[in-house]
Amino acid sequence: MAGLGISGATTANNEYDKAAIDFLSSCNATMQANFFARDKYFPDDKEERSIYIIILTTPKGKYDFKFGQSISNAAMIPTEYDVLSCLTKYNPGEFEDFCSEYGYEEDSRAAEKIYKSVKDEYKNITRIFTPEQIEQMQEIQ
Repeated sequence: MAGLGISGATTANNEYDKAAIDFLSSCNATMQANFFARDKYFPDDKEERSIYIIILTTPKGKYDFKFGQSISNAAMIPTEYDVLSCLTKYNPGEFEDFCSEYGYEEDSRAAEKIYKSVKDEYKNITRIFTPEQIEQMQEIQ
């Protein structure tokens, strides 16, 4: 990891940021964002965006992952809200249900890859947050 590290925003810019900061505080959790690269993040990206390594730490453990910042906010470090609102907070279920819910074809390798990523993210969220905390996090959207 290279570049700038932060331990979250020091002030909330709006009610959404405040809700995310308050949530992390109530969970005794922290978020760190380290600049990783400027590159295309999603397979269909046409433009480069800032990519960060996010480290969420709770009393139950740590989860680190890459986060592609919004192209419109490319010069800004992601806020707690930016990250928490994008995390998988609901069990994706079985592959067939996932495809039906999100409009993917069941014979698509791309859909299977996305499903596995979503399932892995959800597994990590349930590993470091309690069911009650995940329910609270679901309010951050």
